Amino acid sequence: MNYIFAFLILFSLICAVYTGKLDTVMTSALASAGRAVELAIALIGVMAFWLGIVNIAKKSGLTNVFSKIIKKPLLLLFPDLKNNNEALSNITLNISANALGLMNAATPFGIKAMESMQRKNPEKEKATNSMCTFLAINTAGFQLVPAMVIAILASNNMENPQIIIIPTLIVTSIAFLSAIFFVKILEGFFK
Repeated sequence: MNYIFAFLILFSLICAVYTGKLDTVMTSALASAGRAVELAIALIGVMAFWLGIVNIAKKSGLTNVFSKIIKKPLLLLFPDLKNNNEALSNITLNISANALGLMNAATPFGIKAMESMQRKNPEKEKATNSMCTFLAINTAGFQLVPAMVIAILASNNMENPQIIIIPTLIVTSIAFLSAIFFVKILEGFFK
């Protein structure tokens, strides 16, 4: 991948020199670097806020309450995790963070859930059905509120960044349900 990016940069510079637009390319590159820093700072604020909310929910026991509420639906998706509360809790946190559009915040919970499922996996070289189901729904990325995307749009001065909530909800719901549907069908073929 590094070679591809190096090639693209080198090719762009050669084209800029050839067309006499090197000064425009350099000015644009520096301006874009400045915007990237501004965007990163804006996203740090959003991430810090939501990670703080998730941490407070975890320490106050709210995540345990939420886990108990969605435990039965989760056990329909993950029947072999009925005795693995650690995995169910981390799956709950992962799904919650994804639902709020905090993909980076969801990653540590997803890793912990997979590690917990792997510890109870009798065949260490093979993924369990629950691992595959979790991977499928995590990849589908269901979102109620795409917080990161809204933050990016707002930082780019879009007038109405929350307009993407309904289309995102529709698309991610279809992806989420499709992932569950196909993984459950394929479970029967690959045991």
